[in-house]
Amino acid sequence: MADIRRVTEAFSVAPQISADDIADLPGLGFSALINNRPDGEAPDQLSSEEVRSLAEAAGLTYLHAPFVGQPTPEAVAAVRTFAQSQGATLAYCRSGTRSITAWALAEGVSGRLEAETIVGYAAGAGYDLSTMVAYLRGLRPRS
Repeated sequence: MADIRRVTEAFSVAPQISADDIADLPGLGFSALINNRPDGEAPDQLSSEEVRSLAEAAGLTYLHAPFVGQPTPEAVAAVRTFAQSQGATLAYCRSGTRSITAWALAEGVSGRLEAETIVGYAAGAGYDLSTMVAYLRGLRPRS
């Protein structure tokens, strides 16, 4: 089983998952899956279409929001919209770092959580985003 790390009640991240992991996700309470890996990043990864097919067969809603390095604005917007509307969501990439970063930026843009809270949730899942605090503060919508 993949190393699934709970970030919040509704959002978790993981490094690369397998076909068997996808089939097990509904039994673990997940209803949605986000793939943040571009196709062909590694020779042993499932393609986005293979993941889509497996996710749909398992009854999961699927989103492919790939990026390399820092999340693109499009990936952040997709993660924000998708994760907020789909229930318990698992996002994955090679190590989980891209997925947690996209989530953090999506939360920063939404303004629902303070920057320190976002970083605290990430730390609880094993990801150090402490260098992002000032940046996340700057994303918070002004009233």
